[in-house]
Amino acid sequence: MLKSKTFVKKTRTGRVLKIVREHYLRDDIWCGSEACDQCSQESTVLKTDACIESSLCSFSHYLIPDTNVVLHQIDVLEDPVICNVVILQTVLQEVRHRSAPVYKRLKDLVHDSERHFYTFTNEHHRETFIEREPGESANDRNDRAIRVATKWYSEHLAKPDNPKVVLLTNDLSNKQKAQESGLLVYKFEEYIKGLTANPELLDRLALSNNDKNDISSSRVLFPEHLPLSRIQAGIKSGAYLQGTFKASRDNYLEAKVFIQKDGEEGMEVLIQGLHNLNRAVHQDVVAVQLLPRNQWVAPSSVILQDVGSAKDDANEEEEEEKMEDALRSSGRDVNRKATGKIVGIIKRSWRPFCGMLNMSQIKESTRHLFTPADRCIPRIRIETRQAATLVGQRIMVAIDGWPKDSRYPNGHFVRSLGTAGEKETEEEVLLLEHDVPHQAFSQAVLSFLPKMPWSIKPEDMVGREDLRHLTVCSVDPPGCTDIDDALHCRELSNGNFEVGVHIADVSHFIRPGNALDKEAANRGTTVYLCGKRIDMVPELLSSNLCSLRSNVERLAFSSIWEMTQEAEVLKTRFTKSVINSKASLTYAEAQMRIDDTSKSDDVTKSLRGLNRLAKILKKRRIEKGALTLSSLEVRFHMDSETHDPIELQTKELMETNSMVEEFMLLANISVAQKIYDEFTECALLRKHPAPPPSNYDILLKAAKSKDVLIRTDSAKGLADSLEAARVDGFAYFNTLLRILATRCMMQAVYFCSGMDSDFHHYGLASPIYTHFTSPIRRYADIIVHRLLAVAIGADSTYPDLTDKHKQSALCNNLNYRHKMSQYAQRASVAFHTQLFFKSRGILSEEGFVLFVRKNAIIVLIPKFGLEGTVFFDSKDKGGPNLVFDEEGPFLTVEQHTFHIFDRVKVTISLDDSNIQHQKIRMALTEPVIPGVSVSATDLETQNKKAKLDR
Repeated sequence: MLKSKTFVKKTRTGRVLKIVREHYLRDDIWCGSEACDQCSQESTVLKTDACIESSLCSFSHYLIPDTNVVLHQIDVLEDPVICNVVILQTVLQEVRHRSAPVYKRLKDLVHDSERHFYTFTNEHHRETFIEREPGESANDRNDRAIRVATKWYSEHLAKPDNPKVVLLTNDLSNKQKAQESGLLVYKFEEYIKGLTANPELLDRLALSNNDKNDISSSRVLFPEHLPLSRIQAGIKSGAYLQGTFKASRDNYLEAKVFIQKDGEEGMEVLIQGLHNLNRAVHQDVVAVQLLPRNQWVAPSSVILQDVGSAKDDANEEEEEEKMEDALRSSGRDVNRKATGKIVGIIKRSWRPFCGMLNMSQIKESTRHLFTPADRCIPRIRIETRQAATLVGQRIMVAIDGWPKDSRYPNGHFVRSLGTAGEKETEEEVLLLEHDVPHQAFSQAVLSFLPKMPWSIKPEDMVGREDLRHLTVCSVDPPGCTDIDDALHCRELSNGNFEVGVHIADVSHFIRPGNALDKEAANRGTTVYLCGKRIDMVPELLSSNLCSLRSNVERLAFSSIWEMTQEAEVLKTRFTKSVINSKASLTYAEAQMRIDDTSKSDDVTKSLRGLNRLAKILKKRRIEKGALTLSSLEVRFHMDSETHDPIELQTKELMETNSMVEEFMLLANISVAQKIYDEFTECALLRKHPAPPPSNYDILLKAAKSKDVLIRTDSAKGLADSLEAARVDGFAYFNTLLRILATRCMMQAVYFCSGMDSDFHHYGLASPIYTHFTSPIRRYADIIVHRLLAVAIGADSTYPDLTDKHKQSALCNNLNYRHKMSQYAQRASVAFHTQLFFKSRGILSEEGFVLFVRKNAIIVLIPKFGLEGTVFFDSKDKGGPNLVFDEEGPFLTVEQHTFHIFDRVKVTISLDDSNIQHQKIRMALTEPVIPGVSVSATDLETQNKKAKLDR
């Protein structure tokens, strides 16, 4: 059956178009129930023997939730107890429009055959489709469509032994109309309370608006948020600014809003004080109003964390005022920044948060505070009846709302993750908090893997060059199994060199648009944790068929150059290839071969040629202004049985590290130019923006304190002045300076060439750059491989590859995944560092002051690549006399003044008094400051106590 509607539309040019919209209806859409004897049995999902035990519905039944129930109660719907659920097409479409994350979770439930969730296309069923009536809102029309479909199901299955149909809604008007139509309908909370065998589901209920009012106090703490219509008008007029809210990790009463306008350089607006923060949560998109200039303040230089116990809002007012006074008095007027206040929320970025429960001090209370693991997130008030069980557990909590009369947002319990402090639990928290997709690959994804045993077939060789005769080898870190790249170098008869970089041909196995490709695109990158790897692609590819292991034939994508003895590139060519690596070496093994004069085999000759040319390439890059920065990376040696860290050391870089890096950079630059020449509008490139001048403030101050001049007018000026920066008797000074310079840099990002005009890579001093050399672990490289393959005629294109808007959206996801991967890796290092020090007692080590704050110094311990904070103030007793100069910067504690890069000695120990936020604690031993420094006797006493505690 065909329904059609005709309407006219006037274009901008004044033309009138007649548009016909057709809507097809059918009467052969099955209901999905195995109890049905009328419909086709092609898809029986709803079972009669998998019913929910309920005191409210003591009969076999199916559930039909409305849109708001799905949007707000998805945590309950995901529980295995809930089954036999009909998801109407009306609901599915609304959820898709209103919340992409909930839509994905709902689709996962529908695809899980064990859950018995069935999608009924009511909008295309002849008996359930309805037209929108004159004057009826879209929302009211959809509510009516849900009631009509529920009534159809009730009548369709109206046999005595068949399951009944229950409509679930929290809309009182919708419920009343459903009852008037003779439908069986319950409020969602009412239905869940009837599941007496599963009382834990009550904790997962998202609070309704009525519930929120019960929990809130009568005292108004925050201004009302402006409606979206006023916000949009204010942004248009310039009265308000739109930006992303970034809460401070060090000061819970301070945040920044990052404003980005098209074609303009971004700006930051400082937000200080509870009232001005106005219930914004980290990563929310907010509307901010600038305060008058005479109310602008300086960023705080104190560390201020919300670590109080769970108190009533009224009891916290006095403490809050003290905190805000401390905040206001901590910055200098000369450093005042644009300051504003939050006037409204444009888009919430709430997600389930990991953390721990703080039990209420009120006996028998079911209301408790939850402290998130992420210090950027405020504590959340939840209601739970299982608090005694959840204490000491890592749990997940979702925010439901934040009333203007509540100090904290309200939320609900989602699930428990395990005992806090256990390695498996903390690893799960780490992955969840950094949004790292880490579930097992689905069968749909695995179905697109090659069938084993696999071997190279004749069709694989079409358009592919046979390079198996070349002396190719790989050089990687110890234990590497996902070998992306291999190299070769040989001297030609004309005296020049042929150099090749051979990259795993992952795009041969992952074809555009299938489930494997979509999963890799979503994951974006492989995440390397300490002792564990979260693969972007299944292990069959990452560690086997795509890994360029020695003495096996592998498909590759090769970049090959002819170079002179002085590393000048004469010719460049790209080809799909097949190789057979002659050796898989570690950096140390490759270095030993190069250095061992007794060796002269083909692999060693190739390595020596590569190393000699790489040194010339590096020298030339640095002369052009490429930066050589520094960051301390650590390597853990793990116990083979417990997998606990038993040794911690900073990574040592060798010549072979630089050798591999130089040729990877050359390959990436060569490929970037090739794909841009071929696809000027849709090449996937990578750029590194130049830092704004203000980023260099701390670097310049640090250098000036040692009478060293650093130029920041250009990358070359910075590189040259860093190279010349030396202090007599202080060999480590240059490394420290480079570490600080690294902190000044901007993040490098992927972008689509047709959506940007600035391609420059500041750190590499290269006009164009991309990622080509690691397709096993980076999805960006797979796209670059596809572009290059089309450019050389080795593969065909497809629509998404040449759509600059889709490429740009993909880049946004890749940048996000890459950033979160870096954060997850740092968090993993931090956690394993804590495990390492847990069994070491208290150690005394030498370090350097890296930053100076108003009440603390941040110390770097080179031996462990570790940073820690030495605090000088105390909440429990009168602390030492502190004088802070922000311009220096320096901090005087009693009679001693600390500058950046000062040498100090500290004790290092693990403070596990707060199991959720365990941290490395440092205490000063040298210089000796009375009342501050730890004496040798104190250190011995503390070590004895630590041994007893263990």
